[in-house]
Amino acid sequence: MNFHGKDIKIFTGSSNVNVAKGIAGSLGVPLGKSECTQFSDGEIAVSLQESVRGSDCFIVQSTCTPVNDNLMEMLIMIDAMKRASAARITAVMPYFGYARQDRKAKARDPISAKLCADIITTAGADRVLTMDLHANQIQGFFNIPVDHLYGSPILANYMREKIGGNFDEYIVVSPDLGSVTRSRNFASKIGTGLAIIDKRRPKANVCEVMNIIGDARGKKVILVDDMIDTAGTLCNAANAIVEKGGATEVYACATHAVLSGPAIERIKNSAIKEVVLLDTIPVPQEKMIDKFTILPTAPTFAEAIARIYNDKPFTPAFG
Repeated sequence: MNFHGKDIKIFTGSSNVNVAKGIAGSLGVPLGKSECTQFSDGEIAVSLQESVRGSDCFIVQSTCTPVNDNLMEMLIMIDAMKRASAARITAVMPYFGYARQDRKAKARDPISAKLCADIITTAGADRVLTMDLHANQIQGFFNIPVDHLYGSPILANYMREKIGGNFDEYIVVSPDLGSVTRSRNFASKIGTGLAIIDKRRPKANVCEVMNIIGDARGKKVILVDDMIDTAGTLCNAANAIVEKGGATEVYACATHAVLSGPAIERIKNSAIKEVVLLDTIPVPQEKMIDKFTILPTAPTFAEAIARIYNDKPFTPAFG
């Protein structure tokens, strides 16, 4: 029996409206009535246009660009629901911004991911539901439950259909050493081998490919990462695996389409044939190119939300 709220309500901020609509549709409930606007000086205003008293409320909001506006919008929505006597408030964050600031890389650095976790908790969230955190330890930054979903099953299902039974023609390649575990798990899901690109990063957002560990010669390569930001790592890896590794085709799979700076131009000019992304971050129409395939996450989030609401374990569905 559920003790966390008399009913389930799905609300959305400005960043993931289509995902929120998909979640509500999958659950068979209407999207909650709310309005997020800005005053002329840039302050954010939130208005809840229906009662949430005693309800189990889920706020769908990625803290993607504009990062600070979207984060503040979510915090204000949480506060509004807390003051309106919601029974429980879950922040559904398909993409958790500031996740790359998860440790002190040098003296006097902040740990901004921990700060964001504290702010979300202080605002009144009772739990967080997210997908593919850049660093798993961020779950421990929260003093409330964090349900962590993975995008790889969605991406792997798509690639399995593309591969068919031709497993020997494909190989999964990790674009750097930090993605080896993710790539190994992905390779096991689709039944292919694994290779690794060892690179050196002289400075932020600049990388230089050094070595290819494994044999990709004559094979179709699938590069796997959690996000594509400026696409430097991905495109360098794609070009290297063709030029140095002898691959015939390159595909890329990633959960979060950050796509900042020169990302689109780099992908256009790279050896990558197709980039498979999830809709955790909406891709603006002006950034959509023929190489992109966007897969929906709403069914996965809807299943997770249903399990949270009904107090059922995650392991059978997502373990």
